[in-house]
Amino acid sequence: MEQIEEQSTIKNKIQTLALEVGFDTVKFTSPTGLENSAESFDQFLSSSYNGEMKWLEEKAERRKNPLVLWPETKSIIMLGMNYGPDSNPLEFLEYKEHGNISVYALGKDYHDVIKKRLKQIARQIHREYDVEVKVFVDTAPVMEKPLAQKSGMGWQGKHTNLVSHEFGSWLFLGSIFTALEIEPDSEMQDHCGSCHACLDVCPTNAFPAPYKLDARRCISYLTIEYKGHIDLEFRKAMGNRIYGCDDCLSICPWNKFAKKTNEISFHPRIELDFARLDELAQLDDQTFRTVFSGSPIKRIGRDFFIRNVLIAIGNSEQEKHIPLLKDKLFEESPYIRAMAIWALKQLCDKEMFIELKNKNLFSETDIAVKREWEINY
Repeated sequence: MEQIEEQSTIKNKIQTLALEVGFDTVKFTSPTGLENSAESFDQFLSSSYNGEMKWLEEKAERRKNPLVLWPETKSIIMLGMNYGPDSNPLEFLEYKEHGNISVYALGKDYHDVIKKRLKQIARQIHREYDVEVKVFVDTAPVMEKPLAQKSGMGWQGKHTNLVSHEFGSWLFLGSIFTALEIEPDSEMQDHCGSCHACLDVCPTNAFPAPYKLDARRCISYLTIEYKGHIDLEFRKAMGNRIYGCDDCLSICPWNKFAKKTNEISFHPRIELDFARLDELAQLDDQTFRTVFSGSPIKRIGRDFFIRNVLIAIGNSEQEKHIPLLKDKLFEESPYIRAMAIWALKQLCDKEMFIELKNKNLFSETDIAVKREWEINY
């Protein structure tokens, strides 16, 4: 009885501390019992649904089992921070002159915000209980969403993302692994029922079945992780989405319980709030680095970001962007030149496009870019 009471006191202290430093929800779980999630992860990799995200394969065993990552783990503290937007991101898809950036990337990089606060809690646990702790946020080989479900923080919906009774779709996750024995909370049951709104809304049909994601078809993967020429099949479907996609998150009925975040770090930067495509397309490398300093967007680099922006311009239905696209035909990056050609094809009349093709095709040296000139859309 004394041990149970002691663990209850420890939990209360950690929960109080976590809430004080800015987390919105705190739960506890054990490092075992992830066999079903590990099996699903193996199926994901064996189907090549991870695309070019080879880092998922390289540390697969650590990801599937927390005890492989750190054998001394006795308990895992799962922590969530609400980043709920003040409006439905789906509404922004109508503004074709503006770049649609995923809600999570509009403010400061959540990795930096969360890790700093995780370390605050971890230091206090280490000082008070003299036990080892390790903190993780997203970039480490940890299955945060299955652990969050196992801890009772929410459940993985049919779109594979975490859904919360209290915060809907909008939780950043972090974890603290500790050698401290803490009584685990009860696992959260699935509450999706017969709803399949998240599957139906996906513009690229990235869900081959409920609870299964083919990342190769996901706009978030294509605009963030994929370092190549985005396949013709997906370009129109991307609309004005230039970094990530929130459609499956935004449509979830459980968002009726979501709340706007109080964390100032996650509020949209003024330069990204309703950002104009034509202005974004003209960023040079130095300006791109300056504008996106401290933002997760900076990681994809200027060239792939402009690639995405040009696809959105091609979907804008605005012929006024033609002069800008003509200038982009002389960019050093073949990814930018190729998407400038595609966008021109969308906005130019046939006669103008043929004239541009005759003027530029002969001097083009990149095979993929040549193919963009020659293909009939």
